[in-house]
Amino acid sequence: MSEINFDEMTSKQMLEYLVAKNMEDARQAKAKGGLVCWSSSIAPCEFCEAMGIYTVYPENHVVGIAARGGAPELLEHAERKGYSNDICGYARVNLAYMDVQKCISEEIPLPDLVLLCNNICETLLKWYENIAHTLNIPLLIVDVPYNHESEVTEENVAYVEAQFKRIIEQLEDITNRPFDYDKFEEVMKIASQNAKDWYDATALCSAVPSPLSGFDMFNYMALIVCMRGKAECGITFRKLKAELEEKAANKICGLKGAEEQHRIMWDGIACWPYLSHTYKVLKNHGVNMVGSTYPSAWALMYTPGDLNGMARAYTSMGNNLSLKGQIDLRESIIRDTKCGGVIMHMNRSCKMCDFLQHEIGEAVTSDMRVPITTFDGDQADPRNYSKAQYETRIEALVEMMNEQKREGGDQ
Repeated sequence: MSEINFDEMTSKQMLEYLVAKNMEDARQAKAKGGLVCWSSSIAPCEFCEAMGIYTVYPENHVVGIAARGGAPELLEHAERKGYSNDICGYARVNLAYMDVQKCISEEIPLPDLVLLCNNICETLLKWYENIAHTLNIPLLIVDVPYNHESEVTEENVAYVEAQFKRIIEQLEDITNRPFDYDKFEEVMKIASQNAKDWYDATALCSAVPSPLSGFDMFNYMALIVCMRGKAECGITFRKLKAELEEKAANKICGLKGAEEQHRIMWDGIACWPYLSHTYKVLKNHGVNMVGSTYPSAWALMYTPGDLNGMARAYTSMGNNLSLKGQIDLRESIIRDTKCGGVIMHMNRSCKMCDFLQHEIGEAVTSDMRVPITTFDGDQADPRNYSKAQYETRIEALVEMMNEQKREGGDQ
């Protein structure tokens, strides 16, 4: 890191450098006999970071493969092995990669242990269990109860905190050395601050026009996933925030070469195989995607040194909220980012997201009179997306938003 002067780099240059370096560090660590962990995207990175275990994220790795058009071959490999195409595309691509260890994107080393936290979905339990069984490696699980009530219960938090203590014991057994509590508290400070820096930077989408397109935010998301426990992550987001503040002050729109005529919220995961197409269709209509559930998903803030508070943060993230909590979250995003419409990605790969969208959409429409459209897609499998359908749905959404503008102008 000493050879790189971050002061001379833009946040985008830092993002590209750090994500690539994180992958290379893991490959080098594996080659030298170090431990590598495969982790789910919103699992507690603080534990492995404190013990010097290099962590890579299969979901993020699959994003790179899918965005570069490399998913079909791996999906077919998984399906030949008997994995149904109804299973999450991230899981199928990753399980196939584990076999062939080749892909169109950067290659990642096989893990020595796996860590999952099911606060985002239940598929992870069987997915990571298969990895651990196939490679005969330790499986570390944080089982987070679903929050059926409007408030997270103390019982749920205590249950997760107890599992955190068990993970410490497991890591001591795996590494054959005592857990580094001093390093752990230092990493807690870094991770919590990085989460705040990420949220603060992306919150600038509320400016009109927004200095950041949500599709650029999708790209920056790679860093909060992969390096939340490293100081360089926060440096990047603070620089991003400064860049966005300057753009907002000068009324520079995040839609490159286009005027922001409409602002919308994107509900769900990006359609990575068609990221360019989904962005360009919106841009051609002057639509800027400024609202998303992504910023709050990684806004895991707590008091460093407080294991109970850390457990509460991981228990309270968006996907683990009750239906009412998820509705309230989206309505606050729409208000805060001043959105005039909503796009819902009916993602075949993510049952956790799309099974709730009908009820969420009805509530948002009733409460806020915001027009909503949906489209069929997938986070990794390109076979589940139709360009023509997406274009038609966006045209209809723009017509509805234009009509609302006209009605508002007549009042």
